[in-house]
Amino acid sequence: MTQLESARKGKLTAEMKRVAKQEGISQRKLLNAVKRGIVVIPANEKHRNLKPIGIGEQLRTKVNANIGTSPNDKSLAKEKKKLKVALAAGTDTVMDLSIGGNINKIRRELLKACPVPFGTVPIYQAVVGKNLVSLGEGDFLRAIETHIKDGADFITVHSGVRRRAIPLVKKREMGAVSRGGSFLLKWMEHNGRENPLYENFDYILDMAHEYDCTLSLGDGLRPGCIADATDRAQLSELRTLGELQKRAFKRGVQCMIEGPGHIPLNQIKRNVELEKKYCSNAPFYCLGPVVTDVAPGYDHITCSIGGALGAYYGINFICYVTPAEHLKLPGIEDVREGVIAARIAAHAADVGRGMPKALEWDKKMAKYRKKLDWNGMIKTALDCGKASQYRKSSKMKTDACSMCGRYCALKVMK
Repeated sequence: MTQLESARKGKLTAEMKRVAKQEGISQRKLLNAVKRGIVVIPANEKHRNLKPIGIGEQLRTKVNANIGTSPNDKSLAKEKKKLKVALAAGTDTVMDLSIGGNINKIRRELLKACPVPFGTVPIYQAVVGKNLVSLGEGDFLRAIETHIKDGADFITVHSGVRRRAIPLVKKREMGAVSRGGSFLLKWMEHNGRENPLYENFDYILDMAHEYDCTLSLGDGLRPGCIADATDRAQLSELRTLGELQKRAFKRGVQCMIEGPGHIPLNQIKRNVELEKKYCSNAPFYCLGPVVTDVAPGYDHITCSIGGALGAYYGINFICYVTPAEHLKLPGIEDVREGVIAARIAAHAADVGRGMPKALEWDKKMAKYRKKLDWNGMIKTALDCGKASQYRKSSKMKTDACSMCGRYCALKVMK
């Protein structure tokens, strides 16, 4: 029985009890949210060492870290280090996006070592090392089945990319920037057929239902630049995702909706409102949004700006962007910086939303600052390691900092 079906029967699962305690909300309130599909608890029954979390309305904004190999860097050891760093930095979930090396081994080793919800993108498994256009629909479905049976807690499926969107994508400045979306667009155009992940969605639901794998309905037509934001191609896919979300909900399968992408600040609120409208308030999972195209090397910052505003308006789950975005495969330090930047965005939004635990965290820091209690400040900091390094590098022997010294406003007020 899935988390959603258990909630419908009024049955509290062990995962629900743990999430309610984590979030500081009543079990009854959480049960009702899961029942309505506005909260998901990704927890594949095959993922044995999982520490479950909840994603959705009324809960703390969550953060995901993407890791994974590329054709140019296939090191499993490096990906294990990235996983360790992401977890230490406080990510809520991890996704493996590997497209190089022994993908099965990499995924299984990372999943085994991952105590938080673990996501994958099965279409990569189907395509990598193969002739894309000659694949049959069974190739795509077998990859999904493999990932679910391996224990993936949530999987991205690009079932909303429809053949009718091809002319709309061709009118764009950037076309399709989603890897999975581009695979399917090319496959459909070459074969003159509809998306096999759309046509076989009921079969995908059956597979997900068997192991309670949460579906993350992918935004294969997300805008890859500001000029393409909130265009007809994107909104056409979003409407299809709304249709698919309702089918998943009816089947008892937990479901999230993935969102943009490159979106300017003035369009973020509208994007959130449209997702909630078309997709029955299902949890919204966004890459950023990235709010400007001109900051390569700093896209963890453009992401955190968009993520904070988006989460304030209703994005429930932020996928980090690292400083390496648009430039190269992220390194270990890029992963750490990406997680921290996304966590700042998530927490800032939670403060703005008046979440009690978020407000209490900030209040605790204020009390330590007033007392010039540096140990307390460092322990309370979101990134205590970096805070400690800065304090030590100042070489201050007094309770002041090296910026103001004896002219510190707090010391003056004392």
